[in-house]
Amino acid sequence: MRVLIVVTHLLGAGHLTRAAALARAFAQEGHETTLVSGGGPSRPTGLDGIAFVQLPPVRTIGTDFRTLLDEDGAPVHNFRLAERRILLLQALKATRPDIIVTELFPFGRRVLVDEFMTLINEARRLSPRPLILCSIRDILASPSKPERIEETQVRVLENYDAVLVHGDPQIVPLEATWPVDERIRPLIHYTGYVDENPEHIPQETRNGILVSGGSSAASLPLYRAAIAAAKEITDKPWRILIGRGVTESDFAALLDSAPAHVTVERARPDFRTLLAQADLSISQAGYNTVVDLLRSGVRSVLVPFEAGHETEQRLRAERLKVLGLAETVPEADLSPQHLTEAVRLSLSRAPLPPPRINLDGARQSVAIAESLALARPALHRPNDWSAVEQALARARDRGCPIRVWWRDDDAVADTPQLDRLLSLSRRSKAGIALAVIPHSLEASLGKRLRNEKAAFALVHGWSHANHAPEGQKKAEFGAHRPIATMAAEAEQALQRAREKLGDTLLPVFVPPWNRASPELIQHLPSSGFRALSTFNDRKATFAVEGLLQVNTHIDPIDWHGTRSLADPAFIIASLAAAIDRRIIGAADREEPIGLLTHHLVHDNLIWSFCEELMMQLGHWEVPLMRPDQAFSDRNRITTLA
Repeated sequence: MRVLIVVTHLLGAGHLTRAAALARAFAQEGHETTLVSGGGPSRPTGLDGIAFVQLPPVRTIGTDFRTLLDEDGAPVHNFRLAERRILLLQALKATRPDIIVTELFPFGRRVLVDEFMTLINEARRLSPRPLILCSIRDILASPSKPERIEETQVRVLENYDAVLVHGDPQIVPLEATWPVDERIRPLIHYTGYVDENPEHIPQETRNGILVSGGSSAASLPLYRAAIAAAKEITDKPWRILIGRGVTESDFAALLDSAPAHVTVERARPDFRTLLAQADLSISQAGYNTVVDLLRSGVRSVLVPFEAGHETEQRLRAERLKVLGLAETVPEADLSPQHLTEAVRLSLSRAPLPPPRINLDGARQSVAIAESLALARPALHRPNDWSAVEQALARARDRGCPIRVWWRDDDAVADTPQLDRLLSLSRRSKAGIALAVIPHSLEASLGKRLRNEKAAFALVHGWSHANHAPEGQKKAEFGAHRPIATMAAEAEQALQRAREKLGDTLLPVFVPPWNRASPELIQHLPSSGFRALSTFNDRKATFAVEGLLQVNTHIDPIDWHGTRSLADPAFIIASLAAAIDRRIIGAADREEPIGLLTHHLVHDNLIWSFCEELMMQLGHWEVPLMRPDQAFSDRNRITTLA
């Protein structure tokens, strides 16, 4: 799809940084993306393959967001505002977007209301009309006048398809700073925090204190207090990073006043690495800075920016303090003494493990936008589920109970993809069985599963290694190795998985590629397994004493073609056929129908279909079984050979 993102940053670069992260995320998923910036003339890095349009820049000084200035500090003339609108409409005409994202507007940027509404009104005249989304950070500045709040709500309802809130409600819900009207509540989607650089941060030996203050000159009081505090705390090296908005004369004065153990330099692109090396961070509590702190896990002292009655950073800092993640020094109390006390207090405390906070906001934003766009008739023909509805009606008429269970293969660690899978499971009130690879298990998976009430683990082979000769179908436990070797490996897999996962593990064997030799299956009970799960209907002639079989039957992935979503009509027909086989006795009616997914390889088309399938099953009131229920004795095969 074609995506147009529009942002104007007036003070600092945080809004542009977040918008650029969204643009990169859309482009990485293959969407033709254009980023329009109306703030200071600064092109973000990493925009290869992304069209970038710079409007004639505007900015503000301090917190006076009603007075727009040009790059020379002169008040902006109406001619410049008219030129911006013309260029914005040209970008709209050139891109003909399927999705438009306006950053902050209509919740903010009221001074540019004519500009944004010109874009939106023109976009609404396009055929097909693009999806229109609003992108906002976790904390907003709520207008003091009720009529302005109502004005915003009306603009959202009349023009927008969704509001993407780039935050995590366990840190701060939107309601904490904006009175959420029940009319727009269904449009709100929490994405998690948008990380401009989501790459893994290597754990470094922590040594020293890092001071940072964003890109504007508003942090000068913090820099000066930090240098004074450093003269009291001399047993650690200090590094103070000065934003580009600080003049050369002020920078030189800070450099001259710093003692020998303090390094004063301009802000650097390797800020994340420096954080990973620090004992402690001292900073303001801007959105991107807090994301950096949460990602790195470093102890921190926050001095939130509060000039002009700003409350955003203070609220964020206070919430992090409540969670035990930071010490705070209110801007009004900032002094060398108070900062020194906060630094010593923070260093004296053992760092707490960070809470589970979603930092995958850019990718989640893309997924939400794609799901919303795919649901629009202009961009996607709705799936026809009538074949399944008719099959379910036949099953009810024949007294044949239809139940569904869900198995997902190849889990080894707590990943963003797993988080999305478990989130869908919770929203659908569906239990899920994770077939885990014991050889590659990481501690993070066990920790995550202990907090999930309806997620269980199964044993997915040993290392998911293919031992079949070239030219034959892949198998780890096929008829290609000695039975004794494979039986010992299966037993080792069960023991290791049990050690790592404890009570969340069910003694169920899931052979990789759903293939296992009959001789090995005979050995599974003696190795400690109580059940087996592969693919396709289980056979009524299956008879292994002490071993239950519950298989999967529906796989949404086109493994032999695109490796994306298979033809939805084929998947729907397969589900209807699985129901009919149970009605006529061609399959064991006691075996629940199994959905098989692979979260680590899902693209957003697959995710969207799975979400739609779960929604349909809930609508039809088809029971979604917990794995421990699916593998209970009541689901044993009733007819044995």
